[in-house]
Amino acid sequence: MNRIWSLFIVLFLFAINTYAQQFKTHAVKEGETLNSISKIYRVTPFNILKYNKEIKLGDPLKPNTILVIPMEASASDTSPTIPDEVVAIKKPVQEEEQETPIGFKSHRVRKKETLFGLSQRFDVSEEDIKRYNKELYSKALQKGMRLRIPEYAVVEIVTDSINPEDYEIYMVLPKETRWSIAHKYGITVDSLLSLNPDLPRTTNHLAIGQELNLPRIAGSTLEGQEVQIYESYTVPAKKTLYSLGGEYGITSEEIIKLNPEILTEGGLKEGMVLRLPEMKVETEVVNTENYIFYEVKPKQTEYSLTRSLGIGYSELLALNPDLTRGLQAGMVLKLPVEKGAALEVKNSLIIDKINLIDSIRVVNKPKLLVLLPFRTNRIDFDSIQKAQSAIERSNAIKYSLGLYSGALIAIDSMAKLGISVDVKTFDTELSKDKVREILLSQNMAEYSAVVGPLQLEVLKEVAVQAATYRVPVIAPLASESDLSLDNVFFSVPSDAVLRNRMLDYVEATKTDQNIIVIADSKNDSTRAMITKRFPVAKYMPVLEEEENIAVDIEMFTGLLSIEKENWVFLETDNFKLVSSVSSILNSSISDTTHVRMFTTNKNRAFENDVISGSHLSNLSFTYPSVDKEVGNDSFIRNYRRRFGSTPDKYAVRGFDLTLDLLLKLAYKNDLFGAADVIGLTEYSGNKFDYTKDIASGYFNMASYIMMYENMQIVRLKQ
Repeated sequence: MNRIWSLFIVLFLFAINTYAQQFKTHAVKEGETLNSISKIYRVTPFNILKYNKEIKLGDPLKPNTILVIPMEASASDTSPTIPDEVVAIKKPVQEEEQETPIGFKSHRVRKKETLFGLSQRFDVSEEDIKRYNKELYSKALQKGMRLRIPEYAVVEIVTDSINPEDYEIYMVLPKETRWSIAHKYGITVDSLLSLNPDLPRTTNHLAIGQELNLPRIAGSTLEGQEVQIYESYTVPAKKTLYSLGGEYGITSEEIIKLNPEILTEGGLKEGMVLRLPEMKVETEVVNTENYIFYEVKPKQTEYSLTRSLGIGYSELLALNPDLTRGLQAGMVLKLPVEKGAALEVKNSLIIDKINLIDSIRVVNKPKLLVLLPFRTNRIDFDSIQKAQSAIERSNAIKYSLGLYSGALIAIDSMAKLGISVDVKTFDTELSKDKVREILLSQNMAEYSAVVGPLQLEVLKEVAVQAATYRVPVIAPLASESDLSLDNVFFSVPSDAVLRNRMLDYVEATKTDQNIIVIADSKNDSTRAMITKRFPVAKYMPVLEEEENIAVDIEMFTGLLSIEKENWVFLETDNFKLVSSVSSILNSSISDTTHVRMFTTNKNRAFENDVISGSHLSNLSFTYPSVDKEVGNDSFIRNYRRRFGSTPDKYAVRGFDLTLDLLLKLAYKNDLFGAADVIGLTEYSGNKFDYTKDIASGYFNMASYIMMYENMQIVRLKQ
């Protein structure tokens, strides 16, 4: 009774001194924590501690303890019963209405799903899920359960709690990423986002010179004061703020000051990576020049991690001393940048290969707008012969029919996976006016993505309209343009990407070969690029006359080596030079002279009928390619069954491009978000690895290295 009387006095004093302050009382139940109670009333744990001085942060709550709950920020949809002893306390003002969901979405529990995972996925608390699914209070989450997930109105929180003296402005340097900056300051990416709420959540891109708000290192502005170094700490199970503060010799408030995401996430949770003080000196700067980074996933073990990363545990431990506390989900590990050669790395972060087919969600129903120049207005359908002739004469019609026929097989494949795809297809008639007419008739906000058109000037028109609604536009055959719109996905690797890929391959495989470069005047810039990459390379000038182009055979023969293998780059778009040089190189091969031919740009000159395939095969002709040869896979068989013919390269591209797009939309119904987390994907004849440019859209950086061998074209492993 004495405790209740004391509570009366405390409440009375609060009623006198706080005027408009509102309060409730709460009797602690068995198993409740400060964090769980704060979620019920939608206040912070520290607001509760402020009015209950006998409670210490981190201490377990005793059942039947009566707490005073300040209600200035309350928005709970439950109202705990007030004990009879305090019912007579008059509230200064009327209570605010409790927050209620604006709606509910239904979710069927899948295998291995957890309450924590669902709360992260739907951006609600675990308590919110339990509140509207009462059976979860008495039994565990089970596969097949049908849950009601509450949806709340989005409320923008404006805070001025950042003390300028505790933080500094950091300017982003070239090649820096969110992960490398967070690692440099010893904080998590979540903390970085909390301190910089203007950073977009749909992309991980940082611009050079961009200013970020980051915690100031203690002592960094005071002369003579010892500099405080920080380390990353992964929270283990059952760890409290109180015990953690005791372990590091700091207060709970200081821990939260260093890691503001503790408040935004509703308290300390297992797996969180915190920034905590450490009295040691870093001797090496951590940046993307010498390190790449990997975020540990749930259920990973030391054995599986070291195998997937291709690194010994002792080496990993030396680079990441935090591992002595155990491997925890969410830890960010650093690895030597050289390890990235055998891994999928994007923006200095190692990307886990995602099996999109296993990750799709059938609730996602992509809707596509396809715009291609079929030019049906130019085809006489009354005459099969005239129709075939029109198709053969028009590349636009041929490309469109190929792309679309492949896309239809991809849509069939998605249907077999249980994904319903809504597609609207229009003939652009190769006319900008027709495209404008189509756009006026459509509600662009309804579409998940637009595929096409083929012409760059018309593509720009579509991209401008789609950008208003943040709808991605896929360029089926374009590799680049002067567009300054960030919603365009250029699906074909550019000539520059292919050229660099070829040079990277040669650089990685070269030992002591004799390199010779043959380039005509149009390709002099490429010659300069090759000789810059390989300074010891020899240059063979081309004799260019009005009606003839060739090389001096005697001079060229003098450049060949009989001691080393000769690697010859041929850079031209003139089929006569290709024919001449390949013939000369082929005749130079002997028991003492070995020759191999390369190019950084296999254009139509190399495909002319006068070029000898046997010469190219003898020379192991090697080149970069957008696509590869297709075998007798399921796509080829399905295409033949449906259309009765073998697909051309445009049909293969239409299938691969459409399947990639639909799988990503089925995995994450946001192509921009999917592009940030999904690395390389590969299908029948094409692969995709989109990289975001700050203002010009997304560019496919994936390509192949192909080689002629035994009269066949084979793909080389890189």
